[in-house]
Amino acid sequence: MKLLKNSLNLLFMFFIAVTIFFISMYIYAISLPKIDLNNINNVTIYDNKNEVVFNGNGNKEWVSLSNISPYLINATISTEDKRFYTHPGFDFLRIIKSIYVNITNKSLSQGASTITQQLARNLFSNFDKTWKRKIKEAWYAFRLEINYSKDEILEAYLNTINYGNGVYGIENASYYYFNKSSKDLNLAEASMLAGIPKAPNAYSPLNNLENAKERQKIILYNMLKNKIISEDDMNNSLNTDLVYVGKKQKLNLSTLMYYKDAVINELYSITNIPESYIDSGLKIYTSLDINAQTILEKNMINNLNDDNLQVASVMMNPNNGDIIALIGGTNYIKSEYNRAISSKRQVGSTMKPFLYYAALENGFTASTAFLSESTTFTFSNNDTYSPQNYGNLYPNNKISMAAAIAYSDNIYAVKTHLFLGENVLVDIVKRVGIKEKLQEIPSLPLGTIEINIIDYLGGYASFANGGYKIEPHLIEKIEDNYGNILYETKHTKENVLNKSLVYILNELLTGTYDLNMISYNYPTCSSLTNMLTNKYALKTGTTDTDSWTIGYNKNILIGVWCGYDDSKEIDMNAVKTSKNIWANSIEEFLKDKNVEWYKMPDNVVGVVVNPIDGTIANKKSKNKKVLYFIKGTEPN
Repeated sequence: MKLLKNSLNLLFMFFIAVTIFFISMYIYAISLPKIDLNNINNVTIYDNKNEVVFNGNGNKEWVSLSNISPYLINATISTEDKRFYTHPGFDFLRIIKSIYVNITNKSLSQGASTITQQLARNLFSNFDKTWKRKIKEAWYAFRLEINYSKDEILEAYLNTINYGNGVYGIENASYYYFNKSSKDLNLAEASMLAGIPKAPNAYSPLNNLENAKERQKIILYNMLKNKIISEDDMNNSLNTDLVYVGKKQKLNLSTLMYYKDAVINELYSITNIPESYIDSGLKIYTSLDINAQTILEKNMINNLNDDNLQVASVMMNPNNGDIIALIGGTNYIKSEYNRAISSKRQVGSTMKPFLYYAALENGFTASTAFLSESTTFTFSNNDTYSPQNYGNLYPNNKISMAAAIAYSDNIYAVKTHLFLGENVLVDIVKRVGIKEKLQEIPSLPLGTIEINIIDYLGGYASFANGGYKIEPHLIEKIEDNYGNILYETKHTKENVLNKSLVYILNELLTGTYDLNMISYNYPTCSSLTNMLTNKYALKTGTTDTDSWTIGYNKNILIGVWCGYDDSKEIDMNAVKTSKNIWANSIEEFLKDKNVEWYKMPDNVVGVVVNPIDGTIANKKSKNKKVLYFIKGTEPN
């Protein structure tokens, strides 16, 4: 009896404590300012002309609940939260059921989030699955239920939810998918749209129609079960053939969302902006050049003839690191995975310019010659390494650095690498700001290591801008909703390379498409010669699984990668695709612009030589080309 009495006392004290806790939380919650549903998480992104290109919660298309189709409202409630109008923000019966199902199935497949909780989750710019985030989400849900009516919560939810393909809010989604206002949606259209938010990429009818139809069937069945529609209504809707538009009213660039995702990714790397500012809405001004993005997307589409081949590409101002255009994949609708920011791929022979700059810094010249023939390198521990030239083509003679660059000769590269010491290339790559940690291995100049394209182009920018290390970036400035500046990019430059040697290297990289270099082999980019009207430094790189083309002048730096997500072997089509995307894009971008090549430094001299072996040219020389040297190092 005493034990029972003590238990009841403890239970009563617990009840009192819980009651006091919730009363205290309630008093504290109502004392706080109301959450501004129209502005919270309203991340607005601007291009380099201060034009809006993305608005996080789509509040410019905010529609009242009375102007949304009842079919859409009922479809959403029936599937997402059928007790929405009766629970206090948390559906405890659903929570208990989901716990039981998850334990029974030994999985975490069953969720129990209410519409209020989902709205609270949507108030944030990221969706980290941390306990801190979960607790904050529950707190926001509690505050929403205290400060707003159920209709206001539902209206905010429908105006901010993600409907796939970078479309937020029901009004935007209605126009995107069906080119009509949300108030005019019929049952078939509404049930299709209501199914998307659960998994926007998987259930968008433009991504996977089969999945979307299965999801629509569930939505309609729930509406039938809840006695909102009849069985005939359900069957008629399932048998209705819907026509999808799939276009935004403005900036209908399929790749633009890759740029947006990259901006949000960079936003969260800026540590001096408190999360509270991010959650309350931001204005982000970027380097995005819509013209450049349009050019890059158009030329990618025009040159693609393999549905499975993927592309990552970045256009950058090499003088300050502004990323003016970015592509993270061929089709954002099919794959939101952003290869420009999230993947690393083998860079192939595009690593060689860093090696040859190091060689120039260590006494090599454009005429320095090595014997190029089939070679096996043997090391002190009896390990061997047998690199091969493409197509097993060798001159079996000495060739100059100029020829080695033009033909991308692997034997010359490895000999240079081992001659200098394997640490020298690693040091140069680190010096220009590439963050990827590289191993000191014999195959390093052949690009057997994987690097992210943005990180990599940051290093190439040092060649394009005459020797300065810069930081690649997309964000220029961040303001809060009141116009207070929270962050500004500092366009810092650090001189890390010798300007004269960079000039010599850039001239050498024009040999990759110079027909004067045709001899026992063809320059690697000779197929592009007739497509180029300006002078560029250009290098390609090809591995079994990756094709790169990177080129630049004073005005612009562009890198293009092509390959497959599953790293299957590529063919010549992938190589041609990356080259043509690069050539078409850079030529179109620079059309009608004042394009200048680099000014020759005073301590550099040009000499007409035979570029194949590096000797002074004479009347008998079949190949002649002006190569550049530091005065006093030229051949004689």
